[in-house]
Amino acid sequence: MKYIDEVRQTVAARNADQPEFMQAVDEVLSTIRPVVESNDLYKQNAILERITEPDRQIMFRIPWTDDKGNLRVNRGYRIQFNNAIGPYKGGLRLHPSVNLSIIKFLGFEQIFKNSLTGLPIGGGKGGSDFDPKGKSEREIRDFCQSFMTELSRHIGADTDVPAGDIGVGGREIGYMFGQYKRIKNIYEGVLTGKGLTYGGSLTRTEATGYGLVYIVENMLNANGLGIKGKTVAISGSGNVAIYAAQKAMQLGAKVVTMSDSNGWIYDPKGIDLDVVRDIKEVKRGRIKEYADRVKSAEYHDSGRVWQVKCDIALPCATQNELDVQDAKQLIANKVIAVGEGANMPSTTEAINAFQSSDVLFMPAKAANAGGVAVSALEMSQNSLRLSWTFDEVDERLKGIMKGIFEKTSDAAKTYAKPTDYVSGANIAGFLKVATAMIAQGV
Repeated sequence: MKYIDEVRQTVAARNADQPEFMQAVDEVLSTIRPVVESNDLYKQNAILERITEPDRQIMFRIPWTDDKGNLRVNRGYRIQFNNAIGPYKGGLRLHPSVNLSIIKFLGFEQIFKNSLTGLPIGGGKGGSDFDPKGKSEREIRDFCQSFMTELSRHIGADTDVPAGDIGVGGREIGYMFGQYKRIKNIYEGVLTGKGLTYGGSLTRTEATGYGLVYIVENMLNANGLGIKGKTVAISGSGNVAIYAAQKAMQLGAKVVTMSDSNGWIYDPKGIDLDVVRDIKEVKRGRIKEYADRVKSAEYHDSGRVWQVKCDIALPCATQNELDVQDAKQLIANKVIAVGEGANMPSTTEAINAFQSSDVLFMPAKAANAGGVAVSALEMSQNSLRLSWTFDEVDERLKGIMKGIFEKTSDAAKTYAKPTDYVSGANIAGFLKVATAMIAQGV
């Protein structure tokens, strides 16, 4: 049995109850085979065994009090996966679906995503099964402070630097940062995504969505296509979706769909982002309200945005939201490119369908890296005690995404085929981390 197959078998047996994590592991192992099998150093140094096992898996309870005075308990996680190239870096997710498998899959993905940015950051992830929806401001503050009380002993500016993710925005980061500062009596850049008045970076809010569109534009241009004049379908209506839509529109595309967990909207005239932002960012409402305010729009509480005819599809909601049937629908409708804005939003079968139909496909490891890239730039600004302008950070982001595309494309051409960006991203990310691990010993 080949080394890569032996490792896969061992990892599957050890993590049999973690399907999301195994999905991420399988995707990486299946694509880095040409590299691993051509160099005995990886087996001699047990690189695959080490890279698939986190350095640390931290689980803890989070007690907090609701508005009725009842004591509630949630479970918290921090997976410190790999710090071969820098301190652990990855977001905190607050959502009822959070479990060990999901946090490990996200942390594993983060290793390679962070490597691709070219910045000195390792891979980690964390969160809790706490649901912030429907909670009062006081309840969220109480939970965040309790969460950080335990997490604070495991993180630090040069150890592990968490950020936001689903359910964790500027408000939650603020409460967590304040609690960390109170406990540790130190002011340091231990969290990213902070408010602009206390060490945050301009462009951080826009970074993941902007970065997604920048790399898709690079991919289209490299294949003799362009983004101007194209019709774009986007899922989600959170941070990533809103700013991906904004940047796509700025570059001359027309965005016609958005969604949330209740349903989705189709506006053939093009989404009015001012209305979406008022609903989602100001009023914290449901996307259904868009159709009540914009006459040209339709609202659907069944089906998915992928049934709408489009040139470019950008899944920006959550993992495994785009399955093989959605992929077949998009292919039938002549989609030319797919870029993953969320973490692993396409199933393995959907990715295979896109690639076998020659649809240009940019995986999340590369396409979703804009957020963590600007988080790392925020860390740099904190260390330097400086604040860069929006345009300065945006230019750096644009350059980082161009660099990620070039690394991904070069690795694809060398080890797979020119447009196999899934293999390219995994291989490029793996090579840097594995080289660092070998250099540092066991």
